[in-house]
Amino acid sequence: MTNQGKFIAYYRVSTARQGRSGLGLEAQREAVRTYLNGGDWTIVAEFTEVESGRRSDRPEFERALAAARLHGASLVVSKMDRLTRSVAFLSRLLESGVDVRFADLPQIEGPTGRFLLHQLVAVAELEAAMISGRIKAALAQAKRRGVRLGGYRGTMPTARSLAQASASLRARADAKAADVVPAIRALQAHGATSLHAIAKGLNEAGIPTPGGSAVWSAVQVARVLARATV
Repeated sequence: MTNQGKFIAYYRVSTARQGRSGLGLEAQREAVRTYLNGGDWTIVAEFTEVESGRRSDRPEFERALAAARLHGASLVVSKMDRLTRSVAFLSRLLESGVDVRFADLPQIEGPTGRFLLHQLVAVAELEAAMISGRIKAALAQAKRRGVRLGGYRGTMPTARSLAQASASLRARADAKAADVVPAIRALQAHGATSLHAIAKGLNEAGIPTPGGSAVWSAVQVARVLARATV
């Protein structure tokens, strides 16, 4: 099969460490390049998500979809499980009107591909319903045996767990800031020396802020630079 046209590449890694080190990310890029190899194609943009596959709120994925619609491009993902394991997420993808390609499932393309995706969604929905039914049956049996379900179990967050959560949030913020620093350095190299000038350059380039906002300010640039020097 020869691939033609424009593509938007979407990658997902589960941890900030994977995002910084390239673990898993480079393998996804290689899978996409191998899938597209041999045709007259262009990757217009790449989007990388640092998020669990179970989460359905994916800001980078939404940007990838928007870019695909804007450029009239197809969305390409290395593997189905790199995109999602969520039924709702797959359904939203089908409703987006964007052509999606999977490097590990080259047959998912065009009308036939959309039909196969519908079947995958249907199977996933059936599996989810069966699992839900088994859980409800098990809970009902436990209740009949007198097992108390729900309620307070006497556990509270420990200082260690709170510190770990805080460290995880800081790591994620550092990773997002690190993604922007090369663009900031490039703008500085081209004469954008003030925070306002850098913010203007990032806005003109269409680069989103670490927090997901579409508009950069001088304050946000300063925060990113401060994190980059930590």
